[in-house]
Amino acid sequence: MTKRNDTLPSTPTVQVIERMFHLLEVLASREEPVSLKEISEKTGLHPSTAHRILNDLTIGRFVDRPEAGSYRLGMRLLELGNLVKARLNVRDAALQPMRELHKLIQQPVNLSVRQGDEIVYVERAYSERSGMQVVRAIGGRAPLHLTSVGKLFLAADDPQRVRAYATRTGLAGHTRNSLTQLPALERELAQCRQAGVARDNEELELGVRCMAAGIYDDQNKLVAGLSISAPADRLEDSWLPRLRATAAEISSALGCPQQRG
Repeated sequence: MTKRNDTLPSTPTVQVIERMFHLLEVLASREEPVSLKEISEKTGLHPSTAHRILNDLTIGRFVDRPEAGSYRLGMRLLELGNLVKARLNVRDAALQPMRELHKLIQQPVNLSVRQGDEIVYVERAYSERSGMQVVRAIGGRAPLHLTSVGKLFLAADDPQRVRAYATRTGLAGHTRNSLTQLPALERELAQCRQAGVARDNEELELGVRCMAAGIYDDQNKLVAGLSISAPADRLEDSWLPRLRATAAEISSALGCPQQRG
């Protein structure tokens, strides 16, 4: 069991990180852009030091520079904040339904969200006393096109975005079953859209198959995926209705306005 580390310092040990926090706090205290002069005065940093750190934060989109000499918080913070919000809300709504589904099928149930070109596993339900299982580590990542949940997210994208993803990633494969050509991936995504579920047929890992259903928020937007992972010869299609019902239950808890097909 992982123990909480209560010996962590209350302030950053790297000076530049502490200075960065101070800069962000000053920007967060004002709705309008803040001048470099005022930022320097409020943080006690020399203007050249503040400018250097702000410039790095601007490159990372954590800070915007609407005009020369003034700064405000950047859109990257909003993106990260929304990701954290989605994880926390979805996890809270999903945990109990995931446990109930696991009790029925006796195989691990995973909750994943999208981050860029990957999915991130944020929760799981499994039993250490069960037999052979495929347990995904919380915080683990995998390419979208190699996973059932990742395919759900790609299927929700328009064709141009899917092609851009293929160009960025090169559709690298992990096994002989991996979909490494765009036409094959596009056919798979069309099937996902039609069926409302997605599958991983030993594409990420030989001997492991998965099936996934989407979780939608109050704006009817795909925010996460619920998947069952099992040894390839143990995954049963009879689990699909229960998987879909569980995903729909979680979506309803998030305020999804309609039942999805």
